[in-house]
Formats: sequence, structure tokens, C-alpha cells
Amino acid sequence: MKNLNYTNQKQILEVIKQWEEAVCSGDIKGILANHTKDIIMFDVPEPLQSKGLAAYKKTWDLFYRYGAPSKDIFIIEDLKITAGNDVAFATGLLRIGGSKKPICRLTLGLKKIRGKWLIAHEHNSAPHKL
Repeated sequence: MKNLNYTNQKQILEVIKQWEEAVCSGDIKGILANHTKDIIMFDVPEPLQSKGLAAYKKTWDLFYRYGAPSKDIFIIEDLKITAGNDVAFATGLLRIGGSKKPICRLTLGLKKIRGKWLIAHEHNSAPHKL
């Protein structure tokens, strides 16, 4: 079981790294790759939730309105992956828009479908002072 979990974590890390690279390069096709068709996203800006790939794509249109693709527009730090046989989640902190330190939190939910890991849920949040 330990070897399978290590293999799953390694495959998931590759999916997340490819996604991160696609975001930095502005590659929308690459951003949408490795996602389920029925992805649900909870993001910091409205809407409250985005359901499906078409709605998810629109969130990236908004993201790029505030910054052009660059090597430091979307950096995941402190990434941790917990994987079972067919479901997993990953958490991390995000530096976005060239920020020097993380300003957002990231949680991803993944499913293994026909032997391939796909992102099924994405949740971004930002702390607010009370």
C-alpha cells in the first residue's frame, strides 16, 4: 500500500506542477487539462461557485485581467498531498501576481478516473482581518 500511495502522490504532483506551469505561461488549454468536466470551484472573487469546465475557464479570464502571464503570477508553496487509491486532496499556499509571500490558500480535490488523476474541485481563499 505504501508504494501505491507514493506512486499516486508522485502522479498528482506532476498534474499540479503541469497546471501551475500552464497558469504561469497563460496556456488556457493546459490549465483546463487534467480537470473533470464537472469541476466545482470556490474562488475568492464572485461567483460563489463555478460548475463545469466552461464556468471554470471564465475564472481564468478574470484572473488574467489583473495580470499578464509570467513566471511568478501563480506559485504554489508548502504543497502537501494526501492520496488514497482513487481520491486525493492537496493543500498549499499561493503567491499570485508576483507577491513575495503567499496571500491565498489552495485546496484541490482529485479523482483517479480510468487510471488518470484529475482535479475535480478547487477552492481558493484569502484571510481577512476582523
